Amino acid sequence: MGDRSEKGLVKHKRRSTISGDAAGAHQKTLSGQVKEKEQTQRPRHDTPANKHKNHRDAGDHDFSCHKLQESLLSSDSGYSNYRGILNWCVVMLVLSNARLVLENLIKYGVLVDPIQIISLFLKDPYSWPAPCLIIVSNVFIMAAFYIERKLSVGIISEGTGTFLHCINLAALLFVPAGTVLSLTSITPVGSVLALSVFTILFLKLYSYRDVNKWCREIRQAKARTLSRSQSCPSVHKANGPTEYTHVSYPANLTHRDMYYFIFVPTLCYDLNFPRSRRIRKRFLLRRLLEMVFLMQLMLGLMQQWMVPTIQNSMKPFQVETPCKFNHIK
Repeated sequence: MGDRSEKGLVKHKRRSTISGDAAGAHQKTLSGQVKEKEQTQRPRHDTPANKHKNHRDAGDHDFSCHKLQESLLSSDSGYSNYRGILNWCVVMLVLSNARLVLENLIKYGVLVDPIQIISLFLKDPYSWPAPCLIIVSNVFIMAAFYIERKLSVGIISEGTGTFLHCINLAALLFVPAGTVLSLTSITPVGSVLALSVFTILFLKLYSYRDVNKWCREIRQAKARTLSRSQSCPSVHKANGPTEYTHVSYPANLTHRDMYYFIFVPTLCYDLNFPRSRRIRKRFLLRRLLEMVFLMQLMLGLMQQWMVPTIQNSMKPFQVETPCKFNHIK
């Protein structure tokens, strides 16, 4: 019994010794892993060799001037700004035509004469058919204006007003055309200018008549039902004072409104045209100067290049017919 108990104690001691050794080994393994982790996280000391290596790697990356990309002239590059090529084409065009300009100036001299343009409009200084024809257009403008006034107050019926407008618009087209055909003193340039003015005026007066007719129809529809001023407060009182006063029919039937529409660059009539806060005088002056300069430039190019070419090409046709046949023989 004593031997067995001693053997049991020995075994128990051996087991406890073995288990203690295993725990110590496991603890050492964990401590080694923690130390390795701390060493990896700890910053390295920059040695001269490491500094040289890092500087060499950074230098190779910073000083490289080439990279892979598509050509700028290919469609896959996505580059679309070819302003330089356009400027180069303009320079080549100017240089190639400079010789022709010099030859023309040496052969014909300076033919540009701004005063000569006035003679195209006024052939006879005491007879101005084209400006007079344009002034006569006020008769048709006033006719359309007073027809609309009579329609607004109900003096004439809608059918009568439509008939009078048709007569006025027809006369607006045929009277200037017949005048241009009958007058021999009017110049081609003046004829084109006068007929253009009357054509634009025809479209303006047609729009003027249509818009006012729509306003009368709306007013008649409101008269059959409750008036807006009785059913709800006015927009002016509800929303406070506005900066611009909106005109309603028939308050738009004034001479000022009529001629404002005639001079506005639009063919569609409106009771309330959008307006800027002020007249931009500098902007308007620049646009006028640009218009005058470009018109003079175009007319100067016509006088310097087109007129001599046309005159030279017309000389063979002015030769008498027998001389032509003799030349052919």
